[in-house]
Amino acid sequence: MVELVETIAKSLVDDPAAVEVTEETDDKQTTVIRLRVANDDMGKVIGKQGRIAKAIRIVVKAAATKANKKVVVEIVQ
Repeated sequence: MVELVETIAKSLVDDPAAVEVTEETDDKQTTVIRLRVANDDMGKVIGKQGRIAKAIRIVVKAAATKANKKVVVEIVQ
């Protein structure tokens, strides 16, 4: 899942070297993926009214469902 989020984010931003994706397991079932990008690229990842962020979460959720996992994507500064 980390690779999926990283690939999507790097294709959206102007500074792909600043993209940082970390994975953390809260409990046995839930995995939290945190996405960090440069401050200038934050708007490109979130999109108008959060549409791009929502789309990223939908794609990751679909991939996680296929693997019988629960994944949460957080976009942090």
